[in-house]
Amino acid sequence: MALSNNVIGAINFVAMLLSIPIIGAGIWLATETDNSCVKILQWPVIILGILILVVAIAGFVGGFWRVPWLLILYLIAMLVLIILLACLVVFIYMVTVRGSGHLAPSRAYLEYNLDDYSGWLRRRVRSSYKWDRIRNCLSSTSVCAELNQSYRMAQDFFNAHLNPLQSGCCKPPTACGYTFVNPTYWISPIDNAASMDCLQWSNEQTQLCYACDSCKAGLLANLKKEWRRADIILLITLVGLISVYLIGCCAFRNAKTEDLFRKYKQGYT
Repeated sequence: MALSNNVIGAINFVAMLLSIPIIGAGIWLATETDNSCVKILQWPVIILGILILVVAIAGFVGGFWRVPWLLILYLIAMLVLIILLACLVVFIYMVTVRGSGHLAPSRAYLEYNLDDYSGWLRRRVRSSYKWDRIRNCLSSTSVCAELNQSYRMAQDFFNAHLNPLQSGCCKPPTACGYTFVNPTYWISPIDNAASMDCLQWSNEQTQLCYACDSCKAGLLANLKKEWRRADIILLITLVGLISVYLIGCCAFRNAKTEDLFRKYKQGYT
């Protein structure tokens, strides 16, 4: 039984290590500009990782110090957390499965359409109350200002591979036909009726296209890219946790069987 309990303790040490990538993924999301402004996924991921760490520590203590009730608590709690993690992995995949950029004429960068993204993500940026908070957060960053330092000539800017946030928020849509002065200053639109975003554009550096649907779409495109990366980490960790949990269940069952056999032998003798 001591051997089985030691095995349970050892595999729970592995579970403790597996919680680190989950917490790390949440912290990474929190440090990204767009996620820090939206504040949707990072805290659920961090909290879930911390709970897995706490439960794994309980299993580690219960295994090495032979505390049966703590092991039973660990098995129940870890099963619930694994189910929650699996649901989170599936949820992230489902809300990020839609949406991609579109090529613009004579441009290296892509442009983004809000309607391409899942309804759940769109609802996070549709309401004016939510978007005003996000817009104020985005406009306070250097995501657009740094373009002026990097690109002086129009052709250099047109050949640049902008990230979705820069493409959607820092310039007017290409269809409007604005003339380039610098990356965040454009004049003389040809077709203001091409998109409602054409009327939303402002050369005021705190406004730019932050009120545009293209900015909302660019934000969602950035979120999609980062969430899918985090989802891969969570999926790999989920597989590891399931493996560790199954081994722990087998070790716990063996420990109980050995304990019953020992008690039977003592009673028989």
